Amino acid sequence: MRTLLLVLASMLGLAVAHTRSAEVPIHGLWVWKTSSVLAAPGSAKALRDFAVANGINEVYVSISHRDNLAQDPPLLALIVLLHQSQIRVEALLDSIDADEAGKPRDTFLELARSIVRFNAAHSRSRFDGLHLDIEPHQRAENKGAGNLQFLPGLIETFQSVHAAASPAHLTLNADIPNKLLKGDAAQREALLASVDRVTLMLYELSSPDDGQSNDAKISKLQHAAERYLGMAYESLNDPNLARMVIALRTPDYGEQLLAMLQTLDEHQSANPRYLGWARHCYNDLLK
Repeated sequence: MRTLLLVLASMLGLAVAHTRSAEVPIHGLWVWKTSSVLAAPGSAKALRDFAVANGINEVYVSISHRDNLAQDPPLLALIVLLHQSQIRVEALLDSIDADEAGKPRDTFLELARSIVRFNAAHSRSRFDGLHLDIEPHQRAENKGAGNLQFLPGLIETFQSVHAAASPAHLTLNADIPNKLLKGDAAQREALLASVDRVTLMLYELSSPDDGQSNDAKISKLQHAAERYLGMAYESLNDPNLARMVIALRTPDYGEQLLAMLQTLDEHQSANPRYLGWARHCYNDLLK
């Protein structure tokens, strides 16, 4: 019996390993000021073509309170076009104060609910998820490496958005700075349990003119990625916690950005908590 159990355990382990190795990593792309980006003729096709050429399989398109989603043919057409190329589309919602109870949070939740209503009315051009870029750490009162006084409110907002998104079959993805990974185990567990996945903004490690070789930059990036993946899940054993996408930005690597992103997959794919990479942002290419 013991031998049989060991064999079954081994087979299960191989099956899990095979599933992970076969899993397609996420390759994301931010698009800010979406209505302006889509104003130019042929812009939706250009965005789709860029995504396909660069291995992008999901796009985060910014949505604001000023957008009239029901009357936005370019956005509807973009979603359909991206879906035809098997590219997911997440509604990108941003705020600097949505962690605060009362009007800031309520206003943000109403924007999230507007995406739910949009999906209900547009079955052929629905969003696949919500992507939250809430940045209370940018406010003066929240500065400082160990200052996480805003975190409980931020988690409450994440939980409230998740409660609206989940019944509508929308995934919830949240951008986070590395500062949030410096909390204690209870804080990190609460954060990672409040969303479906997180996207770590791993910025300002390098710059195109810092004099370092590409090999040195790759080494620095991999060290940082391993460090923050380790910090995020240290002492946390729940397999259902949000997994992590790692984001890099154009100003840090210039023309080497795609190569740096690809090296993340090469070095981190064996980590079960690693989901893939995302690049910030498409707008840099339009300047």
